[in-house]
Amino acid sequence: MTIVAQAQFTNLPSGDNKRATVSEGVGITQVSINYSRPGVRGREGHIWGGVVHKGFANLGFGPSKAAPWRAGANENTTITFSTDVKIDGQPLAAGTYGFFVAYDPNESMLIFSKNSSSWGSFYYDPKEDALRVKVKPVTLDKSQEWLRYEFADETPSSATVMLEWEKLAIPFKIDVDLVATQIASFRKELRGTSGFIWQTWHTAASFCEQNNTNLEEALLWSDSATSLGTGGAQSFQAWSTKAGILDSLGRNQEAMAAMKKALPYGNVNELYFYARTLAHLRKGKEAFEIFKMDYDKHPDEFITNAGMARGYSALGDFKKALGYAQKALAQAPDPVNKDRLEKMVKTLQDGKDINS
Repeated sequence: MTIVAQAQFTNLPSGDNKRATVSEGVGITQVSINYSRPGVRGREGHIWGGVVHKGFANLGFGPSKAAPWRAGANENTTITFSTDVKIDGQPLAAGTYGFFVAYDPNESMLIFSKNSSSWGSFYYDPKEDALRVKVKPVTLDKSQEWLRYEFADETPSSATVMLEWEKLAIPFKIDVDLVATQIASFRKELRGTSGFIWQTWHTAASFCEQNNTNLEEALLWSDSATSLGTGGAQSFQAWSTKAGILDSLGRNQEAMAAMKKALPYGNVNELYFYARTLAHLRKGKEAFEIFKMDYDKHPDEFITNAGMARGYSALGDFKKALGYAQKALAQAPDPVNKDRLEKMVKTLQDGKDINS
């Protein structure tokens, strides 16, 4: 009896074309490209327009009679986006796509196909196209033996993908809406186990406050962050963020009430840096009150002496400020703080505000 077994078998890839994956984060979006890497192998000058056929061609196999290049070797080259993106300014939904190139030396066409599971481009069907983008190939200074994909020109919300082989590169730019994708992620994750602790609600609310966006929903998130149920009812961070959101919404009285709730829960550093913000905003009286509260809780410590120096300076009393600055200088815990306090002392001796 003869038994024929069909199974996956681990061996070298066909044609010795190296299998590869490259992945990069663009904002919170993960971009992954899976492909096989053919080599030039002495075919210099015959890759583009030869090994890589121009435009669409009948490959002599499969149903496609007008197939683009598979943008690699062996199996389909695929590209995955974890969120919605834009490719050279055109929208493309999150997902995994077969990636093809209709090469032309002047203007190549990139094709993102909904079919990501077929072998190469033998089964390419234009009806399955999700997006087509035209780009201009770029000449490389140095020949690239093995085809590769690289990420370049990266910013927090964009990156350029470079398909490089022999002496040519085909680039395309990926853009993400950093704020929109982050907020969408918050909405999704807060519905799961992340929503049981105040820190995650606070992180989401704080992101919106800092970016001055989605404030009405952010206020609801801050309600959860400051609730007994999530454990944030005594969090300075949660209450101060809520105060900031209310202030941005123009609800100033409510913002002040929320900040009053925050103050008793602030630690020495939180109160100090909140007071510094007030001083920087030229709210001298309010800043002094917080610096004094911090000092009364933690008297004669380095940071609270420095705070009192800033508080009196904000009120214009440079003489009293100088006394506290000198005390803080004597307590400086490291060279960096010592240098900073020495400059503060000199500024106060010159009769100038150290909060400017």
